[in-house]
Amino acid sequence: MLPSYPLVRLRQRLLIHAPNVGMQSIAALPDLRLIRNDQPYSNLCGAYEPCVALIVQGRKRLSLGGAVFDYGPERYLIASMDLPVTAALLEASPERPYLAVALRLDPREIASLMLEAPPMPGQQRLDDDRALGTGAVTPALLDAFDRLLALLEQPADIAALAPLIQREIHYRLLTGDAGARLRQMATAGSPSQQIARAVALLNQRFDQPLRVDDLAREAGMGASVFHQRFKAHTAMSPLQYQKALRLSEARRLMLSDRLDAAAAAYRVGYESPSQFSREYARRFGAPPARDIAALRERETA
Repeated sequence: MLPSYPLVRLRQRLLIHAPNVGMQSIAALPDLRLIRNDQPYSNLCGAYEPCVALIVQGRKRLSLGGAVFDYGPERYLIASMDLPVTAALLEASPERPYLAVALRLDPREIASLMLEAPPMPGQQRLDDDRALGTGAVTPALLDAFDRLLALLEQPADIAALAPLIQREIHYRLLTGDAGARLRQMATAGSPSQQIARAVALLNQRFDQPLRVDDLAREAGMGASVFHQRFKAHTAMSPLQYQKALRLSEARRLMLSDRLDAAAAAYRVGYESPSQFSREYARRFGAPPARDIAALRERETA
C-alpha cells in the first residue's frame, strides 16, 4: 500500500517509474516527462516547451533574461511558449534525489475549458506578460498528477482515462494561480499567441541571420511594438533570444557530437569563432573547451 498523502504517494510513484537519472519519456503517455537527478548542478542551459512542471522532491532555480524563479514542491512552474532558460538544481542527492514531473500543455484543451470555466471570482490577474511563471500547488492538482502516474500500473486503463485526467490537470491550472497566463496562451489573436508564432519561427531559423521585420510580420505587429511585446513575454530581445538558442545548441553539439568550438560556432550560425568564444564564456562562465571538459568530468564523477 502506498502512503495516502498525495505528495508522498506521488514521490513513491516517481521513485518507481523514474529509476534512472535524467529525463524519461513514457511511450503510453507521450505528453508526460519524469525527471530524476541525484546531484546539484548550476548554469545548465536548456529549453522549456509549453508545459507545467511539478517538483515532488528538491528545489530548482530558473533564470529567464533578468528574471529568476525559485521553486519547489509548494509551487509549480508554467511555461506558455518555447523558452531558453538557465537552470540550477539546488537540492539533490543519491539519498534524496530531485524528482519532478512535467506535462506538455495543450492550447486546444485550454480553449475548450475556457468555454466551460469562466474566470473565478477574485482570481489573480496577470501583473506581467512573461511566458514563465509559478503558481501554488493544491491537493487537487497533486491528486490529479498522482492518478495520472497510477495509470502506469494499470496500462489497460490509459487510453480511456489518461485524456480525462490530463483535461482535469488543465482545468486545475486554469482555475488556479496560472489561469490568467493560460487564458492568454489559448486566446486567438492575443499578444501571447502572436509572440508564440514569432518564437516558433525563431526556433526554426535560429542559425540564420535575424530579420526582426520578418518576425514582426509573423506576429502581425509593427517592428517597435513587436520588440516591446517580445521582451515583455520572454524577458529578452529577439537578438538575445536567438543568441541563447545558438549558444545552447553549440554547447550540446560540443558535448554530445564532440564538435570543436569553431565547428559548433559555424553550425549554429556564427561567422566569427572568436566572437562565439567571447559570448559563450559570458553566458556559461568559461571558454568552450574548459566548460565542456568540466561538464564531461561532472558526468563521469
